[in-house]
Amino acid sequence: MYKSKLEFETVDITTIKCDCIVNAANRTLLGGGGVDGAIHRAAGPELLQECRTLNGCKTGQAKITNGYDLPAKYVIHTVGPVYSGSDSDVLNLTSCYRNSLDLAKNRNLHSIAFSAISTGVYGYPFDEAAMITLETTAQWLVNSPDYQMDILLTCFDDRVYKSYVNYLKNYTGNNEYLKKIS
Repeated sequence: MYKSKLEFETVDITTIKCDCIVNAANRTLLGGGGVDGAIHRAAGPELLQECRTLNGCKTGQAKITNGYDLPAKYVIHTVGPVYSGSDSDVLNLTSCYRNSLDLAKNRNLHSIAFSAISTGVYGYPFDEAAMITLETTAQWLVNSPDYQMDILLTCFDDRVYKSYVNYLKNYTGNNEYLKKIS
């Protein structure tokens, strides 16, 4: 019935061959620690050169570059919120996923791998981030029934993986994409 896919696994995002990967970037887009640094190192110096031309990125927004030495053709850079417990955190994290998916669709890309945005040094609690991530990506697929998109949520460790599993274990909604992976 659904041609698109939503799944998650523990895997190094820099090794995934797909149309685009999503980098949990900082506002400068000039590299940093965690997944941001790993993506910049794996892509090579050309990624930093291109990022310098983008004039940074606001929290919740997304910008795209080439993938360079990565197996992915493109990198979508999105800036997640630094967790503060405010309502704006939820809105900004939701926007990161939605804007990244919209940007991929606008570029006619059909496979995307996300890092666990804001769950590293930005301190977003894993369980809260898992709920936002899964609900936002699954709802985007429902809202785009005529567009083929394969979404992979990458987990950098067992804490992220378990947060997805725990959310799906308790999921009682009717989104078919979330029912399929639970």
